[in-house]
Amino acid sequence: MRVVLSDDHAAHVPTGELYLGELVRPFECPERWEHVVAALDAAGLEDRTSPDPLDLVGVEAVHDAAYVQFLRTFWDDWTAAGNTADAIPTMFPVRGLRHDRVPDDVEGRLGYFAIAAETSITAGTWRAASAAAAIAQTGQRLVSDGEDVAFALCRPPGHHASADQFGGYCFLNNAAIAAHGLRVDGADRVAVLDVDFHHGNGTQSIFWERPDVFFASLHGHPADAFPHFLGWEDEVGAGDGAGATLNLPLPRGTGFDAWGEALEVACGAISRFGAEALVVSLGVDTFAGDPISFFRLATDDYLAVGRRIAALGLPTLYVMEGGYAVAEIGTNTVNVLVGHLGG
Repeated sequence: MRVVLSDDHAAHVPTGELYLGELVRPFECPERWEHVVAALDAAGLEDRTSPDPLDLVGVEAVHDAAYVQFLRTFWDDWTAAGNTADAIPTMFPVRGLRHDRVPDDVEGRLGYFAIAAETSITAGTWRAASAAAAIAQTGQRLVSDGEDVAFALCRPPGHHASADQFGGYCFLNNAAIAAHGLRVDGADRVAVLDVDFHHGNGTQSIFWERPDVFFASLHGHPADAFPHFLGWEDEVGAGDGAGATLNLPLPRGTGFDAWGEALEVACGAISRFGAEALVVSLGVDTFAGDPISFFRLATDDYLAVGRRIAALGLPTLYVMEGGYAVAEIGTNTVNVLVGHLGG
C-alpha cells in the first residue's frame, strides 16, 4: 500500500481551542500524525511517497476561488492589522444577518468564512492545509493510475470544510478534492464513504446536487453531535443529485454490532450506485476512548472495517480525518488499512 505524507502538517499548531466554555489545548494536534506514522512503521507499511505540488485548479473545482484566496492570504492580513494570537472566529452571518457581503475588516472576514469557533487559523495553516490537499491529490492519482489502494495521511483533516467555509479543524476538503479528481481522471461514478464519528457536512454540501458522486456517512446523530445542523436521515441530495446522499446517524453508545450494520447498508448503497472508485473519509473517533465522541468501537473492530470496505472490490483511497484518542489513533487507523489488505 502506497502511503502519501508530508512533514508540512506540523506547520499548523494552534495554541488553543474553545471547548465547553474553556480554552483548552486543541484535540487536533501534531502528535496524531506522529502516532499514525509509528503504527505504519510497526505494521511494515513503509512504501512512502511525498506529495506532488498542489494543483490549485483541482482545489478550486470544489472550493470557491475567493475562499481559497482567503485561506492563502488571511494570516498576513491578520497580523498586518496588529494581531499576534491565533485567529479564532467570533462573529458569524447567522439567521437574520446578510450572507451576500464579505466584510473588509479581518474579524468580519474570518467569521464570514467560518462555521464554528473551535478552529483557528495560525501562521502555518495554509502551508499545512495546502500540503494535505496535495497529499490527497497525489493519492488520488496513484489510484487513478492503477493502485488498488492508497492512504493519504492528511493533516489537518478536511471533511467539515465546505465550498467556502472552514471549521471542525478542516480548511480544504481533501476527500472531496480527491473524489472530483477521480472523476476527472476517468471514473464515471465515484463514492465517498465517510466513517468518521462526525458527519462530513462539507463533503455532503459540495456534492449535494451532483449525480456522479455518491456520499454515504455513518455518524453520531446530529441531535447530539457536532456539526449538529447537517446529517439527518432525510437529507438525500437535491436536483440532479437527489438520491446520491445517504445519511446513517446513530445514537449515543453505539457499539460495533449496530455500527457494522450501518456500514453494511452504506456499502450496499455504494454497490447499487455503481461506483467505479471509492474515497474513504477515515476517521477513527468512533473509538470507545475518544474524548469528544460517543461510539464504542474497539481497536480490533477496525480490522473488520477494512475487510468490509475491501470487499466492495473498488480502487480505494483512504483519506485521514479525525481521531482524538491520541495514543490509540495509530493502531486504530492502521488496523483499517491492514484489514483492507487481508490482515
